[in-house]
Amino acid sequence: MRGSWERALRGAIEGEVDTDARRRAEYASDASNYRVLPTAVVYPRTEADVAAALSLARAEGLAVTARGAGTSVAGNAIGPGLVLDFSRHMNRILELDPRRRIARVQPGVVLGALQREAAPHGLRFGPDPSTQNRCTLGGMIGNNACGPHAVAWGRTSDTVRELRILDGTGVERRLGGDPAAVPGLAEFTRANLAVLRTELGRFERQASGYALEHLLPERGSNVARAFVGTEGTCGLLLDATVDLVPVPAATLLVVLGYPDMPTAADDIKAIMAAGPIAVEGMDARLVDVVRAHRGRVPELPRGGGWLLVEVAADTDDRARDIAESLRTSVRALESRVVTNKAEARALWAIRADGAGLSGRTPDGNPAWPGWEDAAVPPDRLGAYLREFTDLTREHGVDGLLYGHFGDGCVHVRLDLPIADAPQRFRAFLEDAARQVVRFGGSLSGEHGDGRARSELLRYMYSDQALKAFAAFKTLFDPGDVLNPGVAVRPSPIDADLRLAGLRPLPQADGFAFPEDGDLGTAVHRCVGVGKCRADTRASGGFMCPSYLATADEKDSTRGRARVLQEVVRGELDWRSDAVAESLDLCLSCRACHSDCPAGVDMATYKSETLHRRYRNRLRPRDHYALGRLPQWLSVASKAPRLANALAAIDPLRRIGLRVAGMDPRRPVPVLAARSFRDAWRAGRRPAVPGAAEHEAGRAGSELVADDLHPRNRERGTRSDHGDDSAGSGAASGAGVLLWVDTFTDAFDPEIARAAVELIESTGHGVRLPGRRVCCGLTWISTGQLDGARKRLRATVDALSGHVRAGGVVVGMEPSCTAALRDDLPRLLPDDPRAGEVARAVRTLAEFLDAQPNWQPPDRTGTTVLVQPHCHQHAVFGFAADRRILERTGATVTELAGCCGLAGNFGMQRGHYETSVAVAETSLLPALRATSAGVVLLADGFSCRTQAEQLAGRTFRHLAQFLLEP
Repeated sequence: MRGSWERALRGAIEGEVDTDARRRAEYASDASNYRVLPTAVVYPRTEADVAAALSLARAEGLAVTARGAGTSVAGNAIGPGLVLDFSRHMNRILELDPRRRIARVQPGVVLGALQREAAPHGLRFGPDPSTQNRCTLGGMIGNNACGPHAVAWGRTSDTVRELRILDGTGVERRLGGDPAAVPGLAEFTRANLAVLRTELGRFERQASGYALEHLLPERGSNVARAFVGTEGTCGLLLDATVDLVPVPAATLLVVLGYPDMPTAADDIKAIMAAGPIAVEGMDARLVDVVRAHRGRVPELPRGGGWLLVEVAADTDDRARDIAESLRTSVRALESRVVTNKAEARALWAIRADGAGLSGRTPDGNPAWPGWEDAAVPPDRLGAYLREFTDLTREHGVDGLLYGHFGDGCVHVRLDLPIADAPQRFRAFLEDAARQVVRFGGSLSGEHGDGRARSELLRYMYSDQALKAFAAFKTLFDPGDVLNPGVAVRPSPIDADLRLAGLRPLPQADGFAFPEDGDLGTAVHRCVGVGKCRADTRASGGFMCPSYLATADEKDSTRGRARVLQEVVRGELDWRSDAVAESLDLCLSCRACHSDCPAGVDMATYKSETLHRRYRNRLRPRDHYALGRLPQWLSVASKAPRLANALAAIDPLRRIGLRVAGMDPRRPVPVLAARSFRDAWRAGRRPAVPGAAEHEAGRAGSELVADDLHPRNRERGTRSDHGDDSAGSGAASGAGVLLWVDTFTDAFDPEIARAAVELIESTGHGVRLPGRRVCCGLTWISTGQLDGARKRLRATVDALSGHVRAGGVVVGMEPSCTAALRDDLPRLLPDDPRAGEVARAVRTLAEFLDAQPNWQPPDRTGTTVLVQPHCHQHAVFGFAADRRILERTGATVTELAGCCGLAGNFGMQRGHYETSVAVAETSLLPALRATSAGVVLLADGFSCRTQAEQLAGRTFRHLAQFLLEP
């Protein structure tokens, strides 16, 4: 029975054992099309833990599957029985010897961490797959990973010196160049010489099957290299000794444009003659996806597809010479040498995010892996691509091409009919396998065969070769305990498909999902590439703050998506503890909305899930306290002194916070003595520090939708832009409607006064909505979507006249402004006015940046530390703010990452420790390193509050900074 062996395993290891439904759901899939629920997930801390888990599995008849970051695209890292996650604890670099240029690592070491440790010594690990900021060395060894620079520094198998493993019987073996390390291996090699010499190792990217050519005497009889690429079917890695290579002194990126990808592939021979260190192909339609979803991309030469070619040399001048020589020796339509490092990084980022960006075809259909990794000898690549295009047309599938063209390896995700026509799915894969074999190619070039291709190996290899693979596995794992169903005795390619059997999800009057149809399809946007697991503290980025704080798969965007996928399958209930636990530490920061290459939007999914879970039911107390905060603040603002006095009584504050479901360690923000709207209504606009005084005694102060402020009538309104495109000013005669959000109004009215001064300084009039309206943000974040919709309807009623007259709406609080631009049209999809209003919404920076005659003040000599708001990062981006700050002449440091308060999240009971831990990933270390003379900027109320409460530091809004003397 499970209980007895589970207790025995818990007692035998230092690590953790988890068998609950949520955890099993998180590990049921990797980055493939497949879903296999494990019996338990084990997190070994020591090698003894690995041995104990394997021993118990053998005794209980359970399979064992090794897992790193779970980014395996072919279903290599999922399985029944025990899944051993090495990434949590067994992730240390045991040795790094710069003199010998080697490193010894545990299997859970992330490649990016090894690269950072090696960099100060001028060294790096050669292979670098696009997932290098989260993939582990154990996974790379399992799949024989390659990456763009394999043309220069080889595959993972080319780097391995020694591997220490546990085989399937629990025996520790040290694998290197001695076949005697594995009993019977020398005899096996002699018996299979003909097969090993004729069918294996025919070209560099022949990754399918086992790489047994390395056992040949003429190849060094290297057992360690033969073990690489066995996908966890022959042993569990304990540590690996690998080679490092010198980092080139100078590199340059050359971009070559071609009419199409086959024509680009035809030019590979000429390109390789120049000795490049990377040659990557990228279809124009992939770049179109980036332009549509992320905006501008760096300038590219003319063409329908491009090759990114990196050259290296000892000096910059020599690298330029090589680049220029390359440009003249190829048949590209146009070419460009990219000297700007930021532009080069942006282009490489498109290629690195290919697996996620290609998750939708140009027609908007979901696209999937399965045939994403074929490889052919490079000199046959152009011909192969032409026939492959014909094959996809014949089968009625489409996808976006990219890949390691210098090695002949092609990546493509196709809109395969997995859910509705599995027989067509199988037919295409079988035809594709036959086709690539005709070109002397391999089903896999680096991802491995896994569940996606192992059954197809019969098209590529003879019966003798398949028997040799089976015999090799038997030498290591005679009981077939390790990753069964992969490579040897394979599972069918159409078994255990994650999408099979999915049905449309009943609507619940929540969010509209225009690109996906429903929430069920939307959550399956997560194909598991795992960018949410990347440690962005080194590279900069916002996703995923809770995972950065806990390093637990549960708190990654992917982990949450996996649980919700089980819900929409009907395997878990909306109201289950598993769902509540999964979403509990999601900050709704929305970073995945922009940073996830697959377009996962977990904040929206969480809101929709809470809506379904609690609709017409009693909610947690904090939903009433924080979710309806604008209502309570409206009341409290009528007597701010009393409210502040009560909040200052510590015992009363603690009791009140506990009753409201909030953490008593949090101070209560202080209300302003007078809200902005009250001051405006009274006809007084107190002076902003450093700004010119306004005339007093203005009549008719509160603006309704058809009035202008008296001062604006005197001045009149004008438009510097005739259109109403994003970032433009107000259209003629309409003025600017200032969106005074609840937080600015109640806590920081001086920000609104500063915004008015700035807008009026551009010559535009300013108006306010005629009555108090709300963006519904707090209702949205707590899943009270009926309440949010009610408030947004009132907002549309109040703003649509102004917008239809050509006006714009300028917001000051990023989260509220983002709700108007992004959430509004998805919550009111049937109201055309909602989209019109959303398109008219601007941040203050966007508005100011679009005014041709406005000049920011000179802040030369000022040092600024700025914390962008997560919602702004996700919905608007920070480009307009960045341009304005650059124009001031200030020296600016821009933080990346969530502050940790994230609206209601950091206030809720049970979240305080995580909120502080998130702040420690970026904000708090930066503040500790920042002197008192540095100007601190943050437009978000949450960001300013977190800094004040945790560090005692005061941030200012951009509007205030621009008006300071």
